[in-house]
Amino acid sequence: MQQPVLVDLYAAHAATGIKPGTIRVWLHRGKLTHHGHDSSGRDLVDLRELQAHTPSKAA
Repeated sequence: MQQPVLVDLYAAHAATGIKPGTIRVWLHRGKLTHHGHDSSGRDLVDLRELQAHTPSKAA
């Protein structure tokens, strides 16, 4: 199993294009695992887990 790549919601948005509000809803609904908070109190998610939930864009 790979180590999680923990990022805050804004970095996750920059990497995936998913809005931070959407990620918060997914966290609240249990669709994503919450990995605590950073030193500034921002929620942390695993970027790999988030990317697995992201629908791939058709070419």
